[in-house]
Amino acid sequence: MANFLHDNFLLQSDTAEVLYHEYAKDLPIIDYHSHLPPDAVASDENFRNITHIWLAGDHYKWRAQRVLGIPEKYITGNADDREKFRKWAEVVPYTLRNPLYHWTHMELKNPFGIEELLGPENADAVFDHTAVQLQTPVFSPRGLLRHFRVEMVGTTDDPIDTLAHHRAISESGFDTKVLPSFRPDKAFQLSKGDQYRRYIQQLEASSGIAIVDLDTLLDALSNRFYYFHRHGCRIADHGLSHLPRATFSSVSLDEVFKQVLNGDDRLAAEYEEAFTYVVLTELCKLYHDKQWVQQFHLGPLRNTNTRKLSQLGPDTGYDSIGDFQQAEAMQRFFNALDGENRLAKTVVYNLNPADNAVFAAMMGNFQDEGTKGKMQFGSGWWFLDQLDGMTQQMNTLSNIGLISCFVGMLTDSRSFLSYSRHEYFRRLLCNLFADDINKGLLPNDIGWTGKIIQDISYYNAKAYFGL
Repeated sequence: MANFLHDNFLLQSDTAEVLYHEYAKDLPIIDYHSHLPPDAVASDENFRNITHIWLAGDHYKWRAQRVLGIPEKYITGNADDREKFRKWAEVVPYTLRNPLYHWTHMELKNPFGIEELLGPENADAVFDHTAVQLQTPVFSPRGLLRHFRVEMVGTTDDPIDTLAHHRAISESGFDTKVLPSFRPDKAFQLSKGDQYRRYIQQLEASSGIAIVDLDTLLDALSNRFYYFHRHGCRIADHGLSHLPRATFSSVSLDEVFKQVLNGDDRLAAEYEEAFTYVVLTELCKLYHDKQWVQQFHLGPLRNTNTRKLSQLGPDTGYDSIGDFQQAEAMQRFFNALDGENRLAKTVVYNLNPADNAVFAAMMGNFQDEGTKGKMQFGSGWWFLDQLDGMTQQMNTLSNIGLISCFVGMLTDSRSFLSYSRHEYFRRLLCNLFADDINKGLLPNDIGWTGKIIQDISYYNAKAYFGL
């Protein structure tokens, strides 16, 4: 029986070991979609302790703690940092077979060098040991990005953002590229009432354009698009339940938008999807024209617990997997853009594993000559960025598309310690290919297979995102 988390963790054959250690392990990381805070990279201030770098904002850990009935004050509440870490350490032994058990110990091992299993008996020792390490240059935000050999980070940024932190990072000469990604989701949320109107006011201020109708909204978003482009942005991202459908009625969307601006929300919910379709389509044309990559994260059912939403607010760990109808809306949306020859390079992420084949097949309908892997079925994300989810995604992609053209893994994380997930992905990837070789399903050509693995791990993304 092998020890847990040894050098050949997840690598179940000699072939897998060769593929990982000789081809994948030491490649740089291109993290083309993350939620890392650019202000932390700009200031490069060390984290006070492991609670701040590891537990703050981590919905995965929060959800696990709630399953065990941990009081909310130790999760998102006002308990002190040491107490919060002690409670997490109590939970860890109960996460067996959850990916958190792997991620927790991989992140303790790299970068902290801690190989003992975390539990209540050593919580204080780990807290104190890491608190000292976290004050050294290696463990600052920039130090950690260097440690993990991160070549590029794509952050997630609202159109109203000044991008001042990105400018500061670029001007500092930091060797990791920290590039903005354009995330205009709030501009679509017509039914959010006063919250939406406040956002429109912010968009007016950042663009310098008075938003009085649909045309001026599009002008303001276009203004911010070009602002982002001038600051190095080449990626857009969108978090939606499904791609919007075009619907038509006797009521104009311009009139509905004007009513909302004037405080009348009676038609907002009814027309939000059609409104999103129009605004998003115009943005997607801009993405194409400036050769951006557009990403769509599809399938979440958000803010499911209204009681907790009222107590804690959104994005606190109460989202889930939705079972939305995806295929027809996706086809119509991409087909409309393709019909005008304005469909940009696209990565689509699926949150419901039941829809994997739907997503993989749809990408094959809109590939284009001259662009390798233009339409990408993105890596398993959120609830699916674990062994089963990533395996299912890669097997489906292999069966229906070409995994050799896959742009690989991303963190989609707020934590500077999440780069262990790239190691996790690469180990799994190598083991999948090795297993097929050992079964006689693939030729025993280590050199060519190793090249394909290197492409998926690094080189495909480097080319696809123009790096």
